[in-house]
Amino acid sequence: MDLALPGASGIEAMRRMLAREPDAHVLIFSVHEEAIFVRRALDAGARGYVTKASAPDVLVEAVRSVARRVCYLSADISQALALRATFQEGPPGRQLSAREFEVLRLLVQGYTLPSIAEKLGLSQKTVANHQSMIRQKFGADNGVQLAQMASRLGHLVSFADFAGSAEASFTASFGAAVSNGTPT
Repeated sequence: MDLALPGASGIEAMRRMLAREPDAHVLIFSVHEEAIFVRRALDAGARGYVTKASAPDVLVEAVRSVARRVCYLSADISQALALRATFQEGPPGRQLSAREFEVLRLLVQGYTLPSIAEKLGLSQKTVANHQSMIRQKFGADNGVQLAQMASRLGHLVSFADFAGSAEASFTASFGAAVSNGTPT
């Protein structure tokens, strides 16, 4: 399963799938090499993680391992996790709940609060509460600061993905107007 799916993220789709079929064996095949994505996927129930940069035989080996109920991480992912463990990811990344992480990822991609609520099957008030908690945990006074901090920390999508989204969507999501890249 890929993490970048239309609609809900691969992590959210995997959670829903595992809620219906707890014995499913999920292997993540993703472009994301960052430890935070791997950790979130494994925490959500994935039994393996392979990056799209891996050789085809690595993917085949991973599928066979996960089918045998053996966890599998590609070499590049194992290295990323080892490096992350060595340098320990500090606050605020560790402080985010799985749901807050999903909300933040969608906010940075330019989704509005109502569209996030619909995608995740939550009320708009709940999404707004998550957004408030995320800002508090990141120490961000506004949406621009939050997006910049999240991007710098490498938790989510690239800032370029965020910058390509519509300004109106950004304003609706973060409640801040943008002019020449700075908050007003």
